Amino acid sequence: MLMKNWKSFYNWHPNPPFYYGWLALLIAGLGAFVATGIAQTVFGGIQDFIVEDMDWDRKTIALAATLGTWSSGIVAISIGRMIDKFGPRLIMPLAALIVGIGSIYLANIKTIWGFFIIYIIIRAIAGPSLQNLIPRTIAVNFFSRQRNLAMGITTFNRIFGESINLQIITTLASKYSWRFAYRSLGFITIPLCIPIFMIIRQKPEDIGQFPDGDKEISEAKKINNQNEQILTFKQILQIRSFWFILLGEFIAGVSTTMLLFQIVPFLTDGGLSQQRAAIALTVGNLLGGISVPIWGYLTDKFTTKRIAALILSMAVIPTILISQLNIESWGFILSIIWTTITGSILVLGSMMYGTVFSRKSYGSVAGLTGPSRTAAVGLGPTLGAYIISFTKSYQPIFWGSAIGYLVAIVFFTIVNSKNTEK
Repeated sequence: MLMKNWKSFYNWHPNPPFYYGWLALLIAGLGAFVATGIAQTVFGGIQDFIVEDMDWDRKTIALAATLGTWSSGIVAISIGRMIDKFGPRLIMPLAALIVGIGSIYLANIKTIWGFFIIYIIIRAIAGPSLQNLIPRTIAVNFFSRQRNLAMGITTFNRIFGESINLQIITTLASKYSWRFAYRSLGFITIPLCIPIFMIIRQKPEDIGQFPDGDKEISEAKKINNQNEQILTFKQILQIRSFWFILLGEFIAGVSTTMLLFQIVPFLTDGGLSQQRAAIALTVGNLLGGISVPIWGYLTDKFTTKRIAALILSMAVIPTILISQLNIESWGFILSIIWTTITGSILVLGSMMYGTVFSRKSYGSVAGLTGPSRTAAVGLGPTLGAYIISFTKSYQPIFWGSAIGYLVAIVFFTIVNSKNTEK
């Protein structure tokens, strides 16, 4: 009887009046909220509170963010493979629990080594499990025709979580302390494990539905789905477009995060208040998050390559202008414009992988690219901090990012989206 009740409980799921995939994306948003409290963007925005309390410098916080991000990339390889084989249902709530407890511990840390160890552990788990790899795999598994729109929503979830967490932590840290802020977020996080466990599934077939909410699929598509195989890492590495996307994603990622982590210090050093700079980052992040599903919708209608080239081209203009104009007069609005445009850059590679690989191998592909992606995201803050420290200027990182965007356009343009898994 006990086993029967447990099985009934485990198999239960709500029956919304709309396609279940949209509910799965909503709940994945809870996971994103959990993970983004310790995300790189948020850390960049609140780093001065920690620096002042711990008597460190900005390079120390940047190094912690870098190591945490790189660790998440290494962990992503294993998680990507596990997702393709076992699904996300147990991994996501367990990760949320670890992040919640870890945030509480982080709030009590007094030493550099303790701070680094706790932060790196929770960041390594949160990144792939709650913030990027698993949510994007859910989008790929539940959607076909609207895949990039769904993937855009997962990115919006992440950016919205970053924006909300940035304001929560900034407000609480200003009024109380950064320790109080992270302790509060930890206690908020732990109960969220329950709805994540109850609702998340690996694919629509698990609850008797089809991708995109279709009532039925053609016989040819059924056969194609049955013939899909989980590619080995060796097979994935033999596809040239995989490498083109990887290089474009890496360069664009370094270019974006190098500026993103320094945007608040850049604005405050230029004369804006800490709160006004944080508002600029928050507003830009939110607008960027809102724009990502729109870009995703457009890539579903047109081609991912064209939209990627358009976004990267648009990013070059504010990147150059913000470094040349008066910060007090133009910094606030230009930083919002820049953050709005670049909000979708970090998901472009994931969208392009979805046009090259099938859903049965997407988790493995995303996991395999995890080290490169997180190396880029992690390298950006540290590289930017050391360039600024060495040159005593922000100018080199702005010009370097503009050039990086142009190079990324070249790599994305030569991707062959018609590659198939043979």
